[in-house]
Amino acid sequence: MEILSVYSAEFKRYGKVLDEFPTAELVEAMSKTPVTDHVEYVPVDENIQKLPITEVVSRNLYGGMPVEMGWCNGHNTKMNCLEYHRDSEFNMGATEYILLVARIDDIEDGKLDSSKVKAFKAPAGVMIETYATTLHFAPCHVHEETGFQVLIVLPYGTNFDKPEIERLTWEDDLLFAQNKWLIAHADAAEAQQGAYVGITGENVDISDLLKEIE
Repeated sequence: MEILSVYSAEFKRYGKVLDEFPTAELVEAMSKTPVTDHVEYVPVDENIQKLPITEVVSRNLYGGMPVEMGWCNGHNTKMNCLEYHRDSEFNMGATEYILLVARIDDIEDGKLDSSKVKAFKAPAGVMIETYATTLHFAPCHVHEETGFQVLIVLPYGTNFDKPEIERLTWEDDLLFAQNKWLIAHADAAEAQQGAYVGITGENVDISDLLKEIE
């Protein structure tokens, strides 16, 4: 594995970079959010949600759909799990960060080989779209001393409590929260919480690759 740029041709299968989208207001707000020594995810940050830019995000990125403005911050170097939604997710870092991604069509017979996972580094202050067909999870930090601060934008209600459903297909086993289908590695904490275990191979860890960046 190597860490590529979101500006590379390889990333076009997974998402796109929105260089023109205004992010100054979001960077300022995100810089005030806490960074712990682990991964912390907040689906809706009320301080960010009430900013005027939220209406712009709703109109311009989701065509007027209601959105939730949250964040994922902390320190991380491992894949652990991969998830997908029925829509694109938008990310913007107050710091640079790394996305570990694969594609839904990499899942075969309910299993995903971790060798399919790719790593892409995103700069701070740039809005990134991750397609609905892209598997993703918590970002990874680039610099251990600062960690990562990443805005997470999704349709409102995503990652809220899991609805009760009748099992109709094998994919229903992956449903972990509202609009969140999750496939876990056996080493992940989520596997102990009842998540579907379907990632085979090593639990990707980019610690050694980060040393090369430094």
